[in-house]
Amino acid sequence: MEDLVIRDADVVDGSSGPSYRADVVVDGGRIVSIVKEAAAAGCQRPRAMREIDAEGLVLSPGFIDMHAHSDLALLRDPDHGAKAAQGVTLEVLGQDGLSYAPVDDRTLEEVRRAITGWNGYGDDVDFDWRTVGEYLDRLDRGIAVNAAYLVPQGTVRALVVGWEDREATPGELDRMRRLVAEGLEQGAVGLSSGLTYTPGMYARDAELTALCRVVASYGGYYCPHHRSYGAGALEAYAEMVALTREAGCALHLAHATMNFGVNEGRAPELLALLDRALDAGADITLDTYPYTPGCTTLAALLPSWASEGGPEEVLARLADPATAERIRHDLEVTGSDGCHGVPVEWETVEISGVTDPGLAGVVGRTVREAAELVGGTPWATARRLLLADRLGTTVLQHVGHEENVRAMMRHRTHTGGSDGILQGAKPHPRAYGTFPHYLGHYVRESGVLTLEECVAHLTSRPAARLRLPDRGLVREGHRADLVLFDPRTVAAGADFVEPRRPPTGIPYVLVDGRFVIEDGRRTDALPGRSVRRTPL
Repeated sequence: MEDLVIRDADVVDGSSGPSYRADVVVDGGRIVSIVKEAAAAGCQRPRAMREIDAEGLVLSPGFIDMHAHSDLALLRDPDHGAKAAQGVTLEVLGQDGLSYAPVDDRTLEEVRRAITGWNGYGDDVDFDWRTVGEYLDRLDRGIAVNAAYLVPQGTVRALVVGWEDREATPGELDRMRRLVAEGLEQGAVGLSSGLTYTPGMYARDAELTALCRVVASYGGYYCPHHRSYGAGALEAYAEMVALTREAGCALHLAHATMNFGVNEGRAPELLALLDRALDAGADITLDTYPYTPGCTTLAALLPSWASEGGPEEVLARLADPATAERIRHDLEVTGSDGCHGVPVEWETVEISGVTDPGLAGVVGRTVREAAELVGGTPWATARRLLLADRLGTTVLQHVGHEENVRAMMRHRTHTGGSDGILQGAKPHPRAYGTFPHYLGHYVRESGVLTLEECVAHLTSRPAARLRLPDRGLVREGHRADLVLFDPRTVAAGADFVEPRRPPTGIPYVLVDGRFVIEDGRRTDALPGRSVRRTPL
C-alpha cells in the first residue's frame, strides 16, 4: 500500500493551466498517481496508509526560492522554519557573488567578515569544507528543504586575485575559469555576481564573459546582481544582456527591479529591453520579491574605492578623518557606486540589524533618526556604527516603487525570490513572508496575478531554469515536493513591525514525500538535500 493519498484537493499543478479536483497518491518520495474527479466519477478511490482530507485546499508544487541567503542558516538551524512554513521546498544559495565555497583559509576568513551582515560571522558553524562539492556534501547531512548552489564570482576573485581593483592577469583568469568549472562539475547550477559588492565589482566585462563561457559549456546560468539598480540601471541591465549573449550563456536577473527616485515608473522600459532580447533569441529569466524596500549591509553603500583591500582596509579608511570625509562626499554629494550612483538619502536607510548587542538601540530607526537622537549628522552616525559594528550592520532601503514591483511580476519570464536575510533583530519581512505574500496580497487581494499564473511563477518556471526535469509540477513520476494551502486565508504574517511572524493558511508542506509542515506546525523531519546540476 502506498504511503499517502491527498484526497479531494484542488490541484494547481504549476503549468499555469486551470485547476482540477483530484486525489494525489505519494509513495517513495514521488507522485505515483493522480486520479482526477474521483468522487464525481464514482470510481474506485485510491487508498494509502495515510490519508489527508484536502477539501477546500489547493495542492501545488513546492515553491522554489530563486534568491536565498540561507548559506549558513541551513547549517546553523537545519529546521529552517522560516522557509519551510512558507511552502518553500528548494532554495538557491551562493547569491550576489559572495559565499563560502570555493575558499582557502585566508579567503574564508575574509568572506566571513565581509558578509557578516548577511549571514552572521558563523561562530556557531563548523567550516569543515573548502570546495563547492564539500559544501554540498555538508548540506546532504540533512536539512529541512532542498538547496542548490551558484558558484560566487566575487569569492572566486578574492581567492585568486584578492580584493584589489585591478584586471586579472591571464594566469589568474585561467585559474578562475578552472575554479568555476570545478564548482559546476561538483554540482553548482551556475555562477552569481555581486557587481556593486567588492571584490566582484572589480571584474571587467571581458573577465565576466570568459567565466560565463565556462558556465555555458556546462549548461548553467549566470545570475548577476548587476552594476546599478539606480542611476544607470537600464545601462546595467543592457550590459548583462549583451555580455551573456556574447558568451552564449543563459541569464537570470537577480531581484530585478528599478529603484530610487530616478527610476519611478520606468519598469516598462526595462521590460521592453528584455522583450527585445528574448524575441531575438536570448535566454533570460528574472526573479523579484513582492515588496518595495530593499535590504543590504550598511557597508555595501560605500564607494568601491573605499572597500578595496578587504574589510580591515575599509575600517582603516573609516577611522582616518580625511579619508572618511572623501567617503562622505561620494555618498552624499557625488552618488557612490555602492549606492547605485544615487546620493544617499539617510531618511530612507533603516537600520535592521547589528552584530554588537550594545548597539541594539538604533535598530528600527533610520540613520537620520538615529543621528537626531544624539544631535549629530547622519554621516557621523553611520561612520560610528560601521566602526563599532565592524561592518556587520544590515539596513533596509526604502527606495522602491509599487508600480515597478507589479510590472516586473507580470513579466513572462518572472520567478519568485525572497532575497531574504535572516540576520538581525528586525530583518526584512520578505525572509519570512515572500511566498504567502504573493498568494495572499498579489493574487487574492490585488488580482495582479491569477492563482494559476502565480503558482507557475513560483514552481515550474524556476524548475525549468534550474533544469530540474522532475520538479516544479504536480505530475506522476515527479518528486513529491508539495504544498497544501487555503487560498482564502493564505497570507504573510511577517510585516515591517513583526518581521518574523509566521504565515497563515499553509497547513501542509512535503519535501521528498515527507511532511516538514503538518497541521501548520514544523515537524522534526530533515528530508532536504543538495540539488546538483543536471549534466548535459
